Amino acid sequence: MTLFSSVGSAQALDGREAGLQAAHQALNRMGVNAPGLALVISSHQYQAREVLSGVSSLLGEIPMLGFSSPAGFTQEGQTPHSVVVALISGDFQAETMWFPGYAQSGRETATKVAQHAAARVERQSLLFFADGFNGDAEQFCSAVTPGLHITGGLSSGDLHTGNTYQMAGTQTGTGGLVAAFLRGNIKIGIGYDHGWDPVGSQFRVTRSRGFWLRTLDGRPASETYAGLFGYPARDWAFPPLNYLARLYPLGVEQGEDLVVRSPIRVEADGSFRMNANIRDGIDAYLLVGSRVACERAARQATQQALLQLGDAKPAFALVLVDIAWQMLLKAQPGIEIAAVQDILGTKIPIAGGYTLGQIAPTTDSIPKFLNQHILVIVFGEPNPS
Repeated sequence: MTLFSSVGSAQALDGREAGLQAAHQALNRMGVNAPGLALVISSHQYQAREVLSGVSSLLGEIPMLGFSSPAGFTQEGQTPHSVVVALISGDFQAETMWFPGYAQSGRETATKVAQHAAARVERQSLLFFADGFNGDAEQFCSAVTPGLHITGGLSSGDLHTGNTYQMAGTQTGTGGLVAAFLRGNIKIGIGYDHGWDPVGSQFRVTRSRGFWLRTLDGRPASETYAGLFGYPARDWAFPPLNYLARLYPLGVEQGEDLVVRSPIRVEADGSFRMNANIRDGIDAYLLVGSRVACERAARQATQQALLQLGDAKPAFALVLVDIAWQMLLKAQPGIEIAAVQDILGTKIPIAGGYTLGQIAPTTDSIPKFLNQHILVIVFGEPNPS
């Protein structure tokens, strides 16, 4: 059976109607093909239960996986305040699971995921979405069983309230992790990159506690940024600066690499709320992004994904983009999708959304937790050997 995909999207006053319309559109485009997996990207402004009700009323028992995002992607570009439904059909099996305890322990969730994967002897790939505001993605990644091919992203939404949700089958909620275990005649190619570069400003992380980066060079983090950008330190605790701080992430030294770590927001006490731990005593560098660098990163990530796909024919692309890109490219929404299509072509269906972090498999078997990246996941059908 040939791997086939279709994408539908809709905007409506309520989530049920948007979900219903998007699912209807995607099903119409599937023709006679029977979907084996549905992916749902839903605006955080909709109620998760309503979206699920609308989508499942048409899709029935089809395995479904979804997450919230400020805007969705299709091959037409960015679609704000919408529901995007992607359907994939082919000679593969998908099983979706809801793991509610992710926010309490990424390590325990990784163990449960591994136990479920171990019950099957076939080679499998794992696609997942987890809460972007709550939970420790790095802890989850470090506890994943070596050899499990795992990729995904952290759902995003309202940065002010921390409202985000995940969906799997008939279940939805916050603080969880949802996963699809994929087996059979399906191949996945993954590429990632970012468009942020060091600009010369260097700091020492002098106090960090959990997800809170308290001081840089002995001063509250907001004071350090106030000195760089000219806005008073107190202004960084309020909109829009408390969220726009994500536009200016830090590159922190990790071995020989410079790893991007991005604030989710600036707190009232001037500390940065991160979603990854940063150790005291390490050096950090200010990073600044640009449209040109982001377009280049999108093309390189897509090339990398196609290279991984090998001789498999691409049938669908899932594109997960850090929410910082939405801020940076506000004047030209959807330009990252146009860059992906420069490499992929315009005929391959695309779905995706903005995330608060991305997870990619690596050659040393431990998945890598990324901030600020574009992650391109291309699904293809292996050539019969």
